Amino acid sequence: MLNRNLIVLFACQLLAATGAIVMVTLGGIIGADLSDNPALATLPVSVWVLSMAATTIPATMIMRRIGRPLGFSLASLSAAVAVLVALLALQQASFWGYVVAAGLFGINMAFTQQYRFAAIESVPASYAARAVSLVLMGAVGGAMLGPFILRHSLTWSISVPYAGTMLSLAALYLIAAVLFLLLRTPRTEGASDASDAARPLLTMIRQPVFIVAVLGGTVGYGVMTFVMTATPLSMHSVDGFSLQQTANVIRAHVFGMYLPSLVSGYLIDRLGVTRMMAAGAVVLVLALIVAMSGHSMNEYMLALILLGVGWNFLYVGATTLLTYTYSPEERFRAQAVNEFCVFGVTAAGSLLAGTIMYLFGWFMTVAAPVPILALILVSLYLVRRDPLVAR
Repeated sequence: MLNRNLIVLFACQLLAATGAIVMVTLGGIIGADLSDNPALATLPVSVWVLSMAATTIPATMIMRRIGRPLGFSLASLSAAVAVLVALLALQQASFWGYVVAAGLFGINMAFTQQYRFAAIESVPASYAARAVSLVLMGAVGGAMLGPFILRHSLTWSISVPYAGTMLSLAALYLIAAVLFLLLRTPRTEGASDASDAARPLLTMIRQPVFIVAVLGGTVGYGVMTFVMTATPLSMHSVDGFSLQQTANVIRAHVFGMYLPSLVSGYLIDRLGVTRMMAAGAVVLVLALIVAMSGHSMNEYMLALILLGVGWNFLYVGATTLLTYTYSPEERFRAQAVNEFCVFGVTAAGSLLAGTIMYLFGWFMTVAAPVPILALILVSLYLVRRDPLVAR
């Protein structure tokens, strides 16, 4: 299964995850340093997520026209520009300049989410789940490289805070832009949505399996982002845990998200995609139950690890299930609909998490997604014998 495309995508996933982890770690901190209004401290992160959600459909259409290698390369260049704009904003102590940089950074993140589809297109259909898992594993390296860069680049410049960090990220994204030019044209790259074989979009999205696949990815990513965003507020602002303790929980969550990729593709092949997605939904419910049970360090840690594992099983499974529902000629339109739903809800979740947390408290925040996960389990049960799944 392993080929040059998967190696390139794995390496670039590592680089992109490194940048994302660094930027999300610094987002609120830099926002608070540059803004006179503490309420606006997390605005750069919110703009980043909104930019990513708004760019999902254009990103898909751009790659449909110019191909994935060039599309990914240009997106990486845009990320390098974004962090250099952030550096300029830091030099000028401009909060709104940093907000603009965050918005530019979100554009690349919309392309980053498409790496998994490029992996699927680079292998035979029977290896789709394993290809997705392998590429997502690159984020584990990013979880280790990101803190390393933060720790060793902070003292590079005394006059401009985080200047060394931003220059390091710009270099990483330039490397990624070059690596993407090594991608071979995926086996489906020649297919066009204009082909007579492509069905009308409405026909495609009305398939029960398509609906369940999109619902699974949307709910999995949305619930994970919603709870993950609320966790630092609950731990640090409400329960008084230190920033280091909060960061340790988030780091454990990131490992929980991506380490299961070592086995999730294999488990999908062994158990079937709907069973794997159901397992992911059940693990997410368990994560919420643990989170509801208390406010100790161990409970936060276990809840966030389970949240990551459940996300991985449900998200990898949903991505695999989606591929059952479209032909090569239809793939870009199907992927565009899926990405818009997934990351539109993710953006809403990241924006609402803090408000709901402060209005209703931690217990109600983590209890709210339980009925939605129950809906996923019912939906998976109803489509388990669909011919597309059986195939």
